[in-house]
Amino acid sequence: MTFSLIVFDWDGTLMDSQARIVDCLQAAFVEVGQPVPSREAAADIIGLGLDEAMARLWPAAAAAQRQLVADHYRRHFLGGNTTPSALFAGARETLEQLRAAGYLLAVATGKSRRGLDLSLAETGLAGHFQATRCADEGFSKPHPQMLLEIMDELGVAPARTLMIGDTEYDLQMAANAGAGALAVCYGVHAPERLRALHPLACLDSLAAIPQWLRQTGGAWVA
Repeated sequence: MTFSLIVFDWDGTLMDSQARIVDCLQAAFVEVGQPVPSREAAADIIGLGLDEAMARLWPAAAAAQRQLVADHYRRHFLGGNTTPSALFAGARETLEQLRAAGYLLAVATGKSRRGLDLSLAETGLAGHFQATRCADEGFSKPHPQMLLEIMDELGVAPARTLMIGDTEYDLQMAANAGAGALAVCYGVHAPERLRALHPLACLDSLAAIPQWLRQTGGAWVA
């Protein structure tokens, strides 16, 4: 079990953005005069592409209605909402350790390209990743397209690729792409949901990842 490429989810894995996403989703439903999803229901769709999220939160709506809610959500998230969101503790240090060890790093996220680029600029992490893919550039998780494209771009086989995420969608995407999956248990989906999908492990912090890699033989090999 030797990995050379580590692909991270963003929201709920590297960045603690759940409150901001939920606030923006609820505000968008208020604006269109529809029943507001609970915080639990809104949080549960984090990790999906926005179209897929709207379909789950408002299944009876026509496509134009869902698009209207999505447009309101984007406006709130990209400019109007001030709910704080920050990197999880140890995120920057863990990424730096993994880079120094020789791993290729990438991001596969349910965010839009505009949203991810904004987050990368705000955190100064853009230079840490050799590749990134977003849900508006193809199929949403758990479809394997984003992960397959990253592996193809960087020339890494599925057996050498490790996907790290906090939701069922991340773990299912990894399985669908034939890659390894590592769960972090502090994010959106409860640990028991993640463990039911049999990830290689379910870790309590980002800081535990380098040690887990060393202990399991995941050290980089050129």
